[in-house]
Amino acid sequence: MKRAPTPTRVFVYGTLLSGEPNHRLLRGARLIGPARTQPRFTLYDYGPFPALASRGKHAVEGEVYEVDALMLAALDRLESHPRFYRRTPITLDDVGRVEAYLFPRERLAGRPIIESGCWRRHLKERKQW
Repeated sequence: MKRAPTPTRVFVYGTLLSGEPNHRLLRGARLIGPARTQPRFTLYDYGPFPALASRGKHAVEGEVYEVDALMLAALDRLESHPRFYRRTPITLDDVGRVEAYLFPRERLAGRPIIESGCWRRHLKERKQW
């Protein structure tokens, strides 16, 4: 009897969140729930989407989904892994080890930092500018 491959848990924090434009790629994925990183990251405004970088001091809000290999491949294509974003394992307190799409810090110079660590809140604030 062949065992089904183990699903991959992915932390999303921007356009893949429920209700956001790229969430359609997660249709059929199992939502584990809302999640937050340790305060060791920085979330940047990269225009139409956010960029998450390690070695920061903010906790970043998002959601965790379990995805199969086909869905993970589709996410990798969307994020242009490994040329644009780099899918990297991180650890979340309540969920354990997950994959997250991190952005190389050297390509973020001059980009605004999202101090709240929340893309949705940032979008609301940005509309008020």
